[in-house]
Amino acid sequence: MKNTSFFRAACMLAFFTPLCSIAQTTVTGPIFTDGPGYRRWSVGVNGGLLAAVAPTGGSNDFTKWKAQVGYGAYVKWQILHSLGIRADYVGGKLAGNNDRKLGNEKEPNRSLDQFETKLKWSGSLNAVVNVATINWMYRKNAIQIYLSGGAGLANYSPKISATPGDNLVDYKKNGSITEFYVPIGAGLKFKLSEAVNLDLGYTMHYLDGDNLDGFNYGPNKDKYSYGYAGLEFPLGPRNKAQLNWQNPAKVMYDELATQKANLQRELETSHAENVRLSADVNKLLADADGDGVSDYFDKCPGTASGSKVDGSGCELPKVETKPPAPTQVIITDEDRRIVKNAIQNLEFETGKSSIKPSSYASLDRLAEMLKTRGFSLKLGGHTDNVGNATKNMALSKDRAESVKQYLVNQGANPSRIEAVGYGSTQPIASNKTKAGKQKNRRVEFTIY
Repeated sequence: MKNTSFFRAACMLAFFTPLCSIAQTTVTGPIFTDGPGYRRWSVGVNGGLLAAVAPTGGSNDFTKWKAQVGYGAYVKWQILHSLGIRADYVGGKLAGNNDRKLGNEKEPNRSLDQFETKLKWSGSLNAVVNVATINWMYRKNAIQIYLSGGAGLANYSPKISATPGDNLVDYKKNGSITEFYVPIGAGLKFKLSEAVNLDLGYTMHYLDGDNLDGFNYGPNKDKYSYGYAGLEFPLGPRNKAQLNWQNPAKVMYDELATQKANLQRELETSHAENVRLSADVNKLLADADGDGVSDYFDKCPGTASGSKVDGSGCELPKVETKPPAPTQVIITDEDRRIVKNAIQNLEFETGKSSIKPSSYASLDRLAEMLKTRGFSLKLGGHTDNVGNATKNMALSKDRAESVKQYLVNQGANPSRIEAVGYGSTQPIASNKTKAGKQKNRRVEFTIY
């Protein structure tokens, strides 16, 4: 029995885990929780009939059950609109006998004739889920259909009789019995007012034992059911609504509709403001005489087209300027020697545009000369006719650009250096010999 109790407790833990997860992931905000804006706590009292039978489990160990008076109470905390946690108490009496013969004159192997069990108390913790509401498109509902399920303990004392007419005797001499049970129920709730709700429900209780009726007959465990009618009283100020009667879908719809209307008004106001600003901008940008100064600020309207004006739109005084006399550039023998030395020492990596370090010194002297003398330089890259002509053209251009970039990095003016690639189109020697090909692979330096 203890192993079975552990199994049922594990089942109930699995049942409550997703509900707890829902509670922990509550969306914050006025639509779903609204903090103190709703009433969450309520208490309820009810009365009805107890019977040692359950529709999904059948009767217990006697052939006939008798409906007896039961009573109950509960405290409930509403977590969400559709989910609450409820602590239930149920008490009363259960009874039954073997008057129903099941088609036989003799009772089928039943040694006892009747029982009567006092349900001293039963307490359970249940999750209550609103599965359907009436008037779904209204913010506040008036009728709810709900399901409940949980776990609890029941304390009871059975009395039994072996033959008809005998006095009932205690099944257990040393006191009452306490067993674990699982309650599964459903109900229908009506909102009568903000102060009271009508609650109609039916709950089946599945015990973890076969001693509720004082008789161990067959493999099935005992169960009992409770059908009731009661009143529920929400706690808190009446000016606050009950959370479980609010329809979050309709509330959200109304909130979104209000937001949409507010946004539409803001857009209309913004459009009118944009039109006004657009007119002001056009007024500021108007320039009738085309002098670049807005008419709003132009103190000299009607300026002739093409005239240079100041910030107020008035024409500036004309100043006649003479072009500077051309500077004569004289190329000396020393300049030519530096260029020649740079050409002779220029070497590239085979098939690449990378300059070898051995060429740096002569290129540095050339860069210094370009900076101090103010010369312009044209670089012409050339290759032999080995390989693809398009690739040769690109390689010659890249080598000329590589030399230009090196000179610029050393301080030469990039605007005074031109790099051109000619590929194999301008050979200075025959490409049929190795020496001729070597001469054709070159970069020509022309200063001016």
